[in-house]
Amino acid sequence: MTKKIKILRIINRFNIGGPTFNATFLTAFLSDEFETKLIGGVPDEGEKDSLHILQQYGVEPQIITSLQRNPNYKSDREAYKEIKQIIKEFQPDIVHTHASKAGALGRKAAHACKVPVIVHTFHGHVFHSYFGKFKTKLFQQIERNLAKKSSQIIAISPLQKHELTTEYKICSPDKTSVIPLGFDLAKFQLNLEGNRTRIREQYNITQEEVALAIVGRLAPIKDHDFFLDAIEELAQRTTRKFKVFIVGDGSEYSAIHARVQYLKAKYGCEIIMTSWIKDIAEFNAGMDVICLSSKNEGTPVSLIEAQATNLPVLSTDVGGVRDIVLDGETGFIVEKGNLETYTEKLRLLIENDELRISMGQKGYPHVSEKFHYSRLVKDMERLYKQLLEK
Repeated sequence: MTKKIKILRIINRFNIGGPTFNATFLTAFLSDEFETKLIGGVPDEGEKDSLHILQQYGVEPQIITSLQRNPNYKSDREAYKEIKQIIKEFQPDIVHTHASKAGALGRKAAHACKVPVIVHTFHGHVFHSYFGKFKTKLFQQIERNLAKKSSQIIAISPLQKHELTTEYKICSPDKTSVIPLGFDLAKFQLNLEGNRTRIREQYNITQEEVALAIVGRLAPIKDHDFFLDAIEELAQRTTRKFKVFIVGDGSEYSAIHARVQYLKAKYGCEIIMTSWIKDIAEFNAGMDVICLSSKNEGTPVSLIEAQATNLPVLSTDVGGVRDIVLDGETGFIVEKGNLETYTEKLRLLIENDELRISMGQKGYPHVSEKFHYSRLVKDMERLYKQLLEK
């Protein structure tokens, strides 16, 4: 019997987002040649855990409570020691880390334990729009040092590879592979009409109303302020009835809630803050447009899921957005900070039913193969084998 290739996969935390899906599918669907153990930390306060996603695909992770997103000497030290112990017991051929904190502690531990192959996936980065100049430079230097301990770095889009290798000089191009995220997108096409009827009844969305949603953490980097600026402008420019849904939770909840109350009182805007929604495929079916207003992104899952549900999208031009949205075909991409254009594109999508529907219909064919988990798994298996042969 051939010995299986053992992979220890380490993720920052099990919250709703691209890294969780990526780690789940790579744990669940690698071929029988591989044996995978998945470990990860807990969500931040205000984030919903995503363990239901793992359960759906039969994945049972090991939770490390000391592995937390924010730097903390005591908990980081505990997590590092625990990861080293797991490596010694599991004896992996490959340690594959996902996102920054898991990448730092996991790669240090793997290097200390002399694991043959160490791989790290950047799901996003903190090299702009997160911190001040000094802290940003510090994180860049840390990542350069960690890259030296890595066998291969994975970028999730060509733009991200350019940023990592050319703009911020974290690692060399030959040490960086582009492997886009993969998802289970077929469910977004199931029972679209039935789900649409159910969601619109649940939220009292009339046939004449256009439903807009923004999906993601309520965090400064997601820039809900900019989105609500656009909603305020839109309220003054259109007579078309629309309803806005803010899906998610996080540190900015109170500030966003206060702004929502102001917009309701001044303009009569209908804005609903839903917190996290478990069945996003069902929810999306009831929407008409999905928006994103972030200052920085890796590959925004909400835009892939929107296109998979036949919905047009509107996004700021950040991170890997251009790699997943066909500008002018499946949605609109607007320069970050350009409120005038963002508002006008939003108005166009609301008022032009024909445009909205035709853009939406191009979404699923665009994302269905490019971002399916089967493609992700094949790409990753190929890379693992190449690295082990080296």
